[in-house]
Amino acid sequence: QVQLVESGGGSVQAGGSLRLSCSASRNTYCMAWFRQATGKEREGVASFPTAGGPNYARAVGGRFTISRDNGNNTLYLQMSDLKPEDTAVYFCAADFRVWVCTSASWSRGEFEFWGQGTQVTVSS
Repeated sequence: QVQLVESGGGSVQAGGSLRLSCSASRNTYCMAWFRQATGKEREGVASFPTAGGPNYARAVGGRFTISRDNGNNTLYLQMSDLKPEDTAVYFCAADFRVWVCTSASWSRGEFEFWGQGTQVTVSS
């Protein structure tokens, strides 16, 4: 079992920045960020496997940066140039299985462990 706790959400104006953190009770092969806006389906934001580089959703490429500190079992999401359409609850996800985290599969969200989420609100 892996416990995930997100932090760092809040309210900002468009163009602003936020950094989300996800503290994990154990290190896993794959960690990722997802988000869900009100009335919409959950969508992948970015993933970071232990082996290989990060993957990003097209909607956030160039504005968001995912990173992980394996020594502290922590995942980060640096969000810049935020837009109102980035408003959502952001979830951290983790899994030990390699196949969950390929560039083709990660955005399907078939992760075993999920955090409770942190709200990000961007006003125009």
